[in-house]
Order: sequence, then C-alpha cells, then structure tokens
Amino acid sequence: MAELRRIMISIPDNMLEQIDTIASIEKLSRSQFVRDAMGIYIEDRRHRAFVESMKKGYQEMASINLTLAEEGLYADLAGQE
Repeated sequence: MAELRRIMISIPDNMLEQIDTIASIEKLSRSQFVRDAMGIYIEDRRHRAFVESMKKGYQEMASINLTLAEEGLYADLAGQE
C-alpha cells in the first residue's frame, strides 16, 4: 500500500454521524471508510469520463458510418440493375 498521509477535512455533523454508523456496521475506521469512499468516487469519475469519450467518438463516427452505409446501399442497388 502507498504511504499514508494525514489530512484534515471538515464535514457536517450529520454526515459524520452517518459515516460513523456505516463504518461501525462495516467494521471500518473512519479513515478507511473515507479512503474507500474517495476511491469509489475517483473510479466513478474515471468511468463517466470514459463513457463520455466513447459517446463523443460514436457521435463523431455517426456521419462517417451513415455515408459508408449509403455508399454500400447505392453500390448494391447499382449492381442489381
């Protein structure tokens, strides 16, 4: 595991109560809970960025794919004559 660094964060009391409750149920320390939550958040952001890049790529390729499909259709129709 990478070297651990101590940081200070400020969170509302009600959020801390929820963290403590979940951490207790999961048998985690506050620190481990926060590390796990941050890891999930980072992975979720990475996944959303990947999905957005794929979406952008598909949108950019849409006009090219349509052109290729139309050319193939015209070639098939011309070959039937």
